[in-house]
Amino acid sequence: MIIDFRRCKAEPLPLYINGDCVERVHSFKFLRTRISDNLTWSVHTMATAKKAQQRLHFLRLLKKSGLVEKLLVIFYRSTIESILAYCVTVWYAGCSVVDKKMLQRVINTAQKIIGCSLSS
Repeated sequence: MIIDFRRCKAEPLPLYINGDCVERVHSFKFLRTRISDNLTWSVHTMATAKKAQQRLHFLRLLKKSGLVEKLLVIFYRSTIESILAYCVTVWYAGCSVVDKKMLQRVINTAQKIIGCSLSS
């Protein structure tokens, strides 16, 4: 990954280490946090929201099976909120408004499923 903010970007030369060409990527995952070459957090927030939305399915199933609200909140905090809050001090301040709304939409959906307000 090459981070380059110049106006006139030249195509970088291939990089070789021990005779092997190093692959260039636009983003990579390090400690469950996705870092992109333009230093925006859109890739990370989209992946985080997608992962949290997958967990919302299980929250819906638990609600349909008649689980009480207290246990639904515990499930939310342990499986969904933990995904949303992981490394939040690193990436949340750099998120765009669109990315923040995407994450808030996941929280709002969980609140509707559970039927109570979730302080996050």
